Amino acid sequence: MIKYLDSAVVFEEIPDYVTLAIEITNCPGHCVGCHSPWLRDDIGEELTIEKLRELINQNKGVNCVCFMGEGKDPEALKKLAMDVRVRYPHIKTALYSGRTEVEPEYDSFFDYIKVGPYIPEKKALNFKTTNQRLYEITDEGRRDITSKFWKKI
Repeated sequence: MIKYLDSAVVFEEIPDYVTLAIEITNCPGHCVGCHSPWLRDDIGEELTIEKLRELINQNKGVNCVCFMGEGKDPEALKKLAMDVRVRYPHIKTALYSGRTEVEPEYDSFFDYIKVGPYIPEKKALNFKTTNQRLYEITDEGRRDITSKFWKKI
């Protein structure tokens, strides 16, 4: 079972997309400086396929759904992502994992995968010093598009 606490439409999680970001709870990471440490707790409402569809339908105009965390049930997470892909083929799927890497099988469920724990001295994705990476999943494999976050000066 996957639980979520909140959702919001955002414009910076996945470049060039209007994204429905869904905060997944039961995060196994304990990143120092985490901006959402409460997401480590077993809190929130179950994110069922029906609830996910309701969130998408309430937010007309989104063209990406990003699961902000993995929770503790990878099969349920993959099932949710696949439902988005089948029912809403015009909507991209994305995953933010605090892990350094996710298994290659995730590439079959997500169009974008963001990995890496937040490390304060490395800073966030919009700094060239970041350890975090955003990958676009293509037919050729994972393509690092992290540089899209970096401001051009």
